[in-house]
Amino acid sequence: MVKTREVHNLHKGDKVDVHRWVLRIAGKTRMAPELATVLQEACDLAADIEKQVQAQGKLWNPNVSSFLTGLEMAEILAELGLADEGLVAAVLYRPVREGNLSISSVEKRFGTEVSSLIQSVLRMAVISTLRNDSEREVLGFDVEHQAAKVRQMLVSIIDDVRVALIKLAERTCAIRSIKLAPEERQRRVAREIFDVYAPLAHRLGIGHIKWELEDLAFRYLEPVEYKRIAKLLAERRMDREQYIGELMTTLKQELLRVGIKGDVSGRAKHIYSIWRKMQRKEVSFSKIYDIRAVRVLVPTVADCYTLLGIVHSKWRNIPDEFDDYIAAPKENGYRSLHTAVVGPHNRIVEIQIRTEEMHEEAEFGICAHWQYKGSDSATATTSYESKIAWLREVLEWHDEIGSEDVKDLFKHEGSPDRIYVFTPEGHVVDLPPGSSPLDFAYRIHTEVGHRCRGCKINGRIAPLSTLLRTSDQVEIITGKNESPSRDWLSPASGYLHTARARAKVQQWFRKQDQEKNIAAGKIMLDREFRQLGMRNINLDELADKFNKKGAPGLYAALGAGDVNVEQVIRAVRAQVIRSIDTIPLIRKRTQASRFGSSRFYIHGVGDLLTRVAKCCNPVPGDEISGFITSGRGVTIHRQDCGSILRLKAQHPGRILQVSWGGAPSDVYSVPIRIKAYDRSGLLSDFTVTIDRLGLSITSLHSGETRNGIVDATIYVDVKSIEELRMLITKIRNIPNVIDVERIIDQVKAP
Repeated sequence: MVKTREVHNLHKGDKVDVHRWVLRIAGKTRMAPELATVLQEACDLAADIEKQVQAQGKLWNPNVSSFLTGLEMAEILAELGLADEGLVAAVLYRPVREGNLSISSVEKRFGTEVSSLIQSVLRMAVISTLRNDSEREVLGFDVEHQAAKVRQMLVSIIDDVRVALIKLAERTCAIRSIKLAPEERQRRVAREIFDVYAPLAHRLGIGHIKWELEDLAFRYLEPVEYKRIAKLLAERRMDREQYIGELMTTLKQELLRVGIKGDVSGRAKHIYSIWRKMQRKEVSFSKIYDIRAVRVLVPTVADCYTLLGIVHSKWRNIPDEFDDYIAAPKENGYRSLHTAVVGPHNRIVEIQIRTEEMHEEAEFGICAHWQYKGSDSATATTSYESKIAWLREVLEWHDEIGSEDVKDLFKHEGSPDRIYVFTPEGHVVDLPPGSSPLDFAYRIHTEVGHRCRGCKINGRIAPLSTLLRTSDQVEIITGKNESPSRDWLSPASGYLHTARARAKVQQWFRKQDQEKNIAAGKIMLDREFRQLGMRNINLDELADKFNKKGAPGLYAALGAGDVNVEQVIRAVRAQVIRSIDTIPLIRKRTQASRFGSSRFYIHGVGDLLTRVAKCCNPVPGDEISGFITSGRGVTIHRQDCGSILRLKAQHPGRILQVSWGGAPSDVYSVPIRIKAYDRSGLLSDFTVTIDRLGLSITSLHSGETRNGIVDATIYVDVKSIEELRMLITKIRNIPNVIDVERIIDQVKAP
């Protein structure tokens, strides 16, 4: 049990000597004096906030003190070995969560690390919206599957183990405080803890928190069974304690005889583990051997096996009840020897043997690495179990490589296999990376996908092409009628990324009337040809390539989703046997100038003549800048050259940003005409969209605005017809845009 007696069980109105409490925590954790001062400041702030809220009659829960809960959370974390900003974050978490303290003020007063920890824990708080079993079953969500996905989601979003520890401490306080709560709330909190947080504590190897959470959750979920086993334990308590005392004396004598310094103690009895073993083995209470149990801690692994030999030579062991978790540790890193023997008076007793370090790891899991340096080994793979093992290994390296390097390791090596997003009700839905809200809608239900008209991500309206991230909460906005859009099937639109969702849309269109599909397909293809400037296409010949009967057959296949527009455009290019550079009115441009006779090019100078400055003689690999001279093109200098620094101060407008690179690919300046309803930020949206695609603007003319409609022409460098089509599709999806097309009737150099 976590030792929080000086804070735990304090009631509303009780007083705590905060200064004395901080000194005790600082002494227990060997906290730095400056951090102890910050912790004292956080405690004083939390206490003042609670007084103010209490005076206003706006307490979050009148039966629970948020201030004392914060101290209790910090106490739990201190017991786990934390002695850093995590304790400050724990004290301030409840005021922030309850809306009485802004995260910006926390950052300003206590720093980015504390505010970041609190924000991460708040992200995990959305799990508390998980509904009870009956509600989830009605909606078709499997309870155990949901809980497993929540646990996986936690692993994928935590880039700092302290986030998980703070949340575990908060949930431990929550279940301790619901003794007098309504039964419905007791069961809801217990279910959440049983499904998510007790298993999470197990995965992190924090045994004593796992056992407490399991016992308390079991108490509210199965009150009859809990009371029955508790009563059986109480009835035999005196007899059991006397027997354990005798066995402990014998073991201490054996340790003295062989010269091993060991610590012998009776092992705590966990009601849920007893009940679970009764269910798993289908046996009665009297057949559970570890009701009588002893734990022995010795200095070395060799001492563990020495003592095991002594125990087995002195008492007959039960073969089926022997487990060597030292040679074969459990998946969460747990190591120990477990054996059951027929002890004195022919009573069966369980004996656990482990080293001090193994005991710390069993009790505190990954937290033990703040105090001890173990030898756990794990490989950072993409599986869920290995992420936990890898997390333990990274923490083991913490003292050697520093916190910033640890963060970088998480960023580059800890990417999830799936993303985990929430429904508004708190259900977890797993999707492949790169999925969109529309993929999410079809993952929920086919009809939800068909009726999807928009979405909210984390409470804000967002485009259906937005890429989702783990822990996003997604709400789908639906219409009354089923009518998916054919544009969803276009890869360039970015609406659908999963094969499942795409198949659902295609299936819907296949069921539609043939004439409607022909009409829709014709509209789609005519629009693409017009926007890309493609003319005089032989549709009957094109239809043969897709094994369709003439243009109507091709239109019908497009309308039904059996063929997509991208496939048709590629076929058109093959049909006319020409690339974009032979299509009229597109001018080939030079991107870079060769560096002498080498294979390197200087990018960013276009068609301008270049020469290398003799004052600094830059070579490929140096950071460079260009200066536009009068009549001699661009002179290339090293960025740290004194001459270029002087010229930059005197003629900043003649400095070019240039870089080294390989041979440039051919690009073509293509004029794009855009019609849109005028609004603030419209041109900015055009340029940002083009920039995100990695394209360059060579000319932009907004034209006149008539009747609120802007007619803009933009020349953009593209490498292929596919890149052009992607650009047009993205611009078409910008709000207020009426139409986009490539200009082919206008000869105008940009």
